Amino acid sequence: FNPEHKPPSFKDLVYLEPSPGFCEKNPKLGIEGTHGRFCNDTSIGVDGCDLMCCGRGYLTKEIVVVERCACTF
Repeated sequence: FNPEHKPPSFKDLVYLEPSPGFCEKNPKLGIEGTHGRFCNDTSIGVDGCDLMCCGRGYLTKEIVVVERCACTF
């Protein structure tokens, strides 16, 4: 448990035994690793870059998406 990360909520699944490392790819165990995945730079949860990038560092970029909406006024 890292005190800098959000503590688990009652909806989170918490394991009592150690699990294999999920940072690096391990085809034998079916683990894809976290390299190349999208993360949330502002999140302290499991989708946060600090946790998901496993201390390797990360690059951020801003993507602007323009979509049509079906708004009615």
